[in-house]
Amino acid sequence: MDSMENWENQLQFIWTQLGTISHKEFLQRIEDHTALIAGSQAIADFEMACAFDSTGYEKKAEPLYRSALDQGLTGLRRRRARIQLASTLRNNGKTQESIHILREEKNNYSDELNDAVDSFLALSLYSSGAKGEALSLTLKALSKHLPRYNNSLYQYAENLDSIPNEQNKS
Repeated sequence: MDSMENWENQLQFIWTQLGTISHKEFLQRIEDHTALIAGSQAIADFEMACAFDSTGYEKKAEPLYRSALDQGLTGLRRRRARIQLASTLRNNGKTQESIHILREEKNNYSDELNDAVDSFLALSLYSSGAKGEALSLTLKALSKHLPRYNNSLYQYAENLDSIPNEQNKS
């Protein structure tokens, strides 16, 4: 096992402790552990952002997500950082920026996190008042996982997109 794999395994173990130890202790363990990673401040910033986000400190998480992305975070962590930053932005009252980020992700990338992108985009759309579009997006994502009625549900969801936003706001 190489040192990065060992570091990742230890990180996952710390994450299993979330909820079983105090938030203060959890944050300290993540901070101590991220200090050990050699050569990737982007990963360290991302993991600290996740820890702050998961313990209710979204305002502290936001600049760390941005820093990790600015430093060139790659792979699945980059995708997660964009989704989590968008969610944090919505929680911090920056709904339009959240929608922008998630629409970029939806249009430019595709992987196992597509439904997560759609789910958080739906939350941001709902928060912005676009309730019909939010419901449509949610139902389209759900339709892919149903054992029956996939096409019917997807078509109903498509029709929701055509309802003017004024009707969707109630």
